[in-house]
Amino acid sequence: MRSVRQCSRTACTNASVATLTYVYADSTAVLGPLAHFAEPHSYDLCAEHAERLTAPRGWEVVRLSPHFVETGPSDDDLSALADAVREAGRSRPEAEPADVTEVGRRGHLRVLRVEGD
Repeated sequence: MRSVRQCSRTACTNASVATLTYVYADSTAVLGPLAHFAEPHSYDLCAEHAERLTAPRGWEVVRLSPHFVETGPSDDDLSALADAVREAGRSRPEAEPADVTEVGRRGHLRVLRVEGD
């Protein structure tokens, strides 16, 4: 499921729909669909800021899509979330057998001792 990332512009709380990256060697700003992962040298923009984007004088803006529209979660995203919630509700941790004792823990990992070993 996609996480909602906010627009990188200051004080904008809208959801991002496009990713802006700069190619400094070519003096080019590239505006494309929202990247799957946030990258440190790219900027996520909402539909309004993506439409109004301008580049510095002498730079070229390459738009990989003419319009960027916020889509929200898809039916597949919602179905996956519902399935995960159902599965979490079904699975119950089983009790440890009587001959197993937990002797340590680090994060989600446990050290178990089986009696008789």
